Amino acid sequence: MKPGVSVVIPTHAGRERYLELAVASAWGQLVGPAAVHVVEDESHAGAAATRDRGLRLVETEWTAFLDSDDVLYREHLRVLLAGARIHRADYVFSYFDVIDELGRRRAVDPLGLFGRVFDPSAPHQTTITVLVRTELAQAVGFRAPMPGGMVDGQVAGEDYGFLLGCVAAGARVVHVPRRTWGWRHHGPGAPGVPGNTSGRSDRW
Repeated sequence: MKPGVSVVIPTHAGRERYLELAVASAWGQLVGPAAVHVVEDESHAGAAATRDRGLRLVETEWTAFLDSDDVLYREHLRVLLAGARIHRADYVFSYFDVIDELGRRRAVDPLGLFGRVFDPSAPHQTTITVLVRTELAQAVGFRAPMPGGMVDGQVAGEDYGFLLGCVAAGARVVHVPRRTWGWRHHGPGAPGVPGNTSGRSDRW
């Protein structure tokens, strides 16, 4: 693997107005990425398959994921790379502000997990806007979740399944309690309709 980090941005029809902002936020990092891979779900294969296809394009040591309706703040990669180095981590996640439909940012905690130390024996959701060692990520991969599936009371989306796969592979997972990205919340969606993933294989 080459040194550096690549950003993978899966997308689908209906997110064009957000995608440009997402890509600009990736290229505008204080620690710039070596590559930004935008992968479109043209065949309606779903978020998991599209994210996995983008992951297979990465040739750098680290991979960062970003959904096409979200944005990274300028310090995001710098903060997560520092966290990986300091804690010798394989998988690093920070936290987010919620961006509403009017573009307003709010430092709220809808998941109630900000600052919670990650415990591999009782894993919790991290979202998918994470930094992970590419070889680990490619070995684990992404799989479509079972519709409506739950694991230990948590929605078993493709992102949570990926996290559990990384934990099972022995990854050191570290939380950096900083808000380094913006999560655009506009309800559940489906291919061709703007929205957020909801643990369903046919939804984004």
